[in-house]
Amino acid sequence: MLIPDFQSAMLPSLTHLSDGKEHSNQETLKNLAEHFKLSDDELAQLLPSGLQPLFTNRIAWAKSHLKAAGLIELPPPGY
Repeated sequence: MLIPDFQSAMLPSLTHLSDGKEHSNQETLKNLAEHFKLSDDELAQLLPSGLQPLFTNRIAWAKSHLKAAGLIELPPPGY
């Protein structure tokens, strides 16, 4: 499967985060990688800059948009 764009990751992210608990970034990434059935090779793909995994970046953008819409709150860094 291809790595989803951030818009496609928004609903699964919201669903994962909707239980009212705090979730670490790693927990969220793992849950969503399983949801999208991503392979290790896909998870290892980097942005063109080579500084960040593409999937991590897409999930960060999805969470950023969900926060801007008032749908989630972002706890301290790392959660």
